[in-house]
Amino acid sequence: MLKGWKEIPIGGMILEPGNSVNFKTGDWRAMKPVIDKSKCVKCLMCWTLCPEPAIIRHDDNSVDINYDFCKGCGICAKICPRKAITMVPEGGE
Repeated sequence: MLKGWKEIPIGGMILEPGNSVNFKTGDWRAMKPVIDKSKCVKCLMCWTLCPEPAIIRHDDNSVDINYDFCKGCGICAKICPRKAITMVPEGGE
């Protein structure tokens, strides 16, 4: 089971290397990206520039968001050349 932000040590320090998949870091997100698949041209700019393992690339180069790890930084929405990704308040679509 993934750990939420309350289980991460005080100060957010994670001292064990290679354990990032154990922590659900998307829990502290206020905004989340939503992909409009009809606008996406599969350029993979979002996947290339996402600082977290939050963009999932499929074999056909389509993408999805892994909300367990997305912190809502908005980089994917900013760099999307087709504006296929928009940021919405957490809990909204």
